[in-house]
Amino acid sequence: MALSIWEALAVLAAGVGAGTINTIVGSGTLITFPVLLATGLPPITANVSNSLGLVPGSVSGAIGYRAELRGQGRRALQLGLTALVGGLTGAVLLVALPSSAFDAIVPVLIALALVLVLLQPRLARAVQRHREKKGNTGGTHPHGGPVLLVALLLASVYGGYFGAAQGVLYLALMGLLLDDSLQRVNAVKNVLGAIVNGVAACFFLFVADFDWTAVLLIAAGSALGGQIGARVGRRLPPAALRGVIVAVGVIAIVQLLLR
Repeated sequence: MALSIWEALAVLAAGVGAGTINTIVGSGTLITFPVLLATGLPPITANVSNSLGLVPGSVSGAIGYRAELRGQGRRALQLGLTALVGGLTGAVLLVALPSSAFDAIVPVLIALALVLVLLQPRLARAVQRHREKKGNTGGTHPHGGPVLLVALLLASVYGGYFGAAQGVLYLALMGLLLDDSLQRVNAVKNVLGAIVNGVAACFFLFVADFDWTAVLLIAAGSALGGQIGARVGRRLPPAALRGVIVAVGVIAIVQLLLR
């Protein structure tokens, strides 16, 4: 499908925004997905194109957090293998289920993602309280243990299927179950996001329809956004980011319901 110059610029800008937000928090799909819908792409084609395009952004964000990843190789490997299995499962479900199921499920998934974004400050406070309590009762498994593995597997299935607010899920789960700083947890989150997007993209290349123009524009934008998020994202007001994500997510829900 041919995009006008203004549509192309909008998709590119959405890619930059998504790459930045995904590196800082997650939920970048809430920006790129509705923009792709607005260009006229069908929901599944838009979702697949989005997943492919966000891979460079995920890798870029992980590279930007390489300092925080030092000493976490074993943890990243163990959790990454779990994310890989979950992401591939979610991608298979996206292709296997009828498009009508996707049309019905996505508004619910976006609404769930928006709730998670809005609840993020409370989740962060819960993480802090948990850590303070944990300091008096002992440590936790260095890699989270079976509970974290199962929870991340389910979150990764969701990520391979759609992925909005996947990063928020990862941060909440690892923040509660790992005894480490949130910055180091965020670094691992970016690695997991890159793995899930990457394995889903590899699968989609062979079995799903996508728009190469949209993929390349999002890829270029998200790669730049990943670096922006890693370098200056911590200075951005979290409340402003949540406001943008919620506004765009509501637009996406309205667009889907009116199709």
